[in-house]
Amino acid sequence: MLVLKEEAIAKIEVKKSRFIAIAKPCLTLKEAKEIVKNAWDEYPDATHIVHAAIVGRSGGEFSFSDDKEPKNTAGRPAFEVLKGSGITNIIVLVIRYFGGTLLGTGGLVKAYSDATKEVLNNAKTEELVDKCTLDLKFQYEAYNSVKRLLESLNASSLKETFGESVSLQISLPNAEKERLKEAFTNLTQGRGTLSVPSIP
Repeated sequence: MLVLKEEAIAKIEVKKSRFIAIAKPCLTLKEAKEIVKNAWDEYPDATHIVHAAIVGRSGGEFSFSDDKEPKNTAGRPAFEVLKGSGITNIIVLVIRYFGGTLLGTGGLVKAYSDATKEVLNNAKTEELVDKCTLDLKFQYEAYNSVKRLLESLNASSLKETFGESVSLQISLPNAEKERLKEAFTNLTQGRGTLSVPSIP
C-alpha cells in the first residue's frame, strides 16, 4: 500500500460548476469526520463538500458521502477511484460550487471521478512503512554528521531544538532502528542520547 507524503490539490470546471479536490493524509475515520467539518469552516459558501476516505494498513476501513448530491453520484465514484489507487490513510474532499447548470447523474459521476483522478495525479506518495519516533540529543559538533546519517537511513526530522546541545525528534523506519543506534553512538562517541519520546 501507498501513503500520501503531503497534501495535494486540483481544480476542474464542468459547465461552470467549480470542483476543488483536496487529498490529505488521514489515519482514522474519526479524523476523516473532523477534516470534513473543518472543510466547511474553510469553504462555508460551498454547495457541496463530498468526501471519500480509506484508512488502515490494508485499506480495510473506509467512508464516503454524497453530501446531498443524488445517491451514489459523488462520494461513491470518488471512493471507487481512490480504491483503485492503492493509497491508504487518505481522505479526498471534493468541494463543489454550483455553476447554474445541472449536470445530470452521469455528468456528476464523471465530474467527481475526474476531480478525484486529477488530485491523485498531483499527489506524491511513498510506500507504507512502519515507523517509530525517537528523540536524539547530542553536541553541536556532531550536527552535520548526524544529519547525513539520518538522511542515509530515510529518517525525517520532526522537530529541532537548539539549546546547550541539539535535540532532534525524528521519524524513522523501524527496520533502521538498530543501525541508527550503532552509528549514532559511534558518531557522538557515546555522549549522545537516544530515547523514545514520552507520550504526554
